[in-house]
Amino acid sequence: MACLSPPQLQKFQEDGFLVLEGFLSADECAAMRQRIGEIVAEMNVPAHCRTEFSTQEEEQIRAQGSTDYFLSSGDKIRFFFEKGVFDQKVPCATGNFLVSPEKSINKIGHALHAHDPVFKCITHSPKMQGLVRSLGFQIPVVVQSMYIFKQPHFGGEVSPHQDASFLYTEPLGRLLGVWLALEDATNQNGCLWFIPGSHTGGVSRRMVRNPAGSVPGTSFLGSEPIRDNSLFVPAPVPRGSLVLIHGEVVHKSEQNLSDHSRQAYTFHIMEAAGTTWSPDNWLQPTAELPFPPLYT
Repeated sequence: MACLSPPQLQKFQEDGFLVLEGFLSADECAAMRQRIGEIVAEMNVPAHCRTEFSTQEEEQIRAQGSTDYFLSSGDKIRFFFEKGVFDQKVPCATGNFLVSPEKSINKIGHALHAHDPVFKCITHSPKMQGLVRSLGFQIPVVVQSMYIFKQPHFGGEVSPHQDASFLYTEPLGRLLGVWLALEDATNQNGCLWFIPGSHTGGVSRRMVRNPAGSVPGTSFLGSEPIRDNSLFVPAPVPRGSLVLIHGEVVHKSEQNLSDHSRQAYTFHIMEAAGTTWSPDNWLQPTAELPFPPLYT
């Protein structure tokens, strides 16, 4: 059972992120990569549902925020694609892939943790539960999960952001990201970058779901300030590493222009005890999938 030492816990509290190398075995990494390959091989996304994923605000609103395929994906396994991989812009794409489908995927979300046994097993493993218990979580629930491909040569950048902008809680400080490196993450292929200590100043913007029937379906409140790039520090990690991410720490990743992918499985948990999940969040629990408890 994995537990944080007092120095590790202190470092996480000070920096807002923490790297734990060797959390996953080589076999666990291989099992997830093999399973995601099977899922991709069975992928069948109708043309009108093909959605390009972006973290640029205007593109987010236009692509994800205006399509039900994204907004209703919280309790499903769905596919989101890199920019420029279709011969027509999406949404409403009717053209073909410009690159092979398996090389076009940006991410798969947002309920692998609930619907796929391989990812469910990793998410709820005893060592994962032990790690989260050592952080003091009493009733953690899993709110979403994603498999991120970071494709070679054009895997998209993720602009500076705070996860709580999209997964907002009251009070703040109840959201935790768990990021698992299934391949080496390097400066060349798009490793994570953080501003240490940036988790203590609140949230600068929020993405909220607009009233039903509105177009677009989401909008932003507030704005992301211009960040000083010199404040970011890289967090390259070897395969099998786990990165803990405080819900309010500012982080990003660069475009992958290398020859190597940077695949990762990530999920978010919320401390449910004494916490309100914002009804304005784009992602909501459903009758079919209430947020599952991590401790099972």
